[in-house]
Amino acid sequence: MGYDFHRQKPLDNYIADFFCHELMLAIEVDGYTHILEDVQDKDEKKEKRLNELGVHVLRFPDSDVFNDIGNVLREIEAYIVEYEKTHPRRC
Repeated sequence: MGYDFHRQKPLDNYIADFFCHELMLAIEVDGYTHILEDVQDKDEKKEKRLNELGVHVLRFPDSDVFNDIGNVLREIEAYIVEYEKTHPRRC
């Protein structure tokens, strides 16, 4: 859809798995350790801080990325379509 995403992008005191500045969108891919309570607490703090910075976070389990990438991409595309409705692109 023409947007530029960066891997392992530092944002404040955190690192986003993927980040698009134009969309102010971070995409997080969570492995099996993210089911642990302490990791979930860290994820919540990270997401809260990114939201405070104006960054929206989409989170996907790595199993979905590996086994159901089509639906992952559709969800990202749906976010972009909704974003573009209220934030027209500048040429």
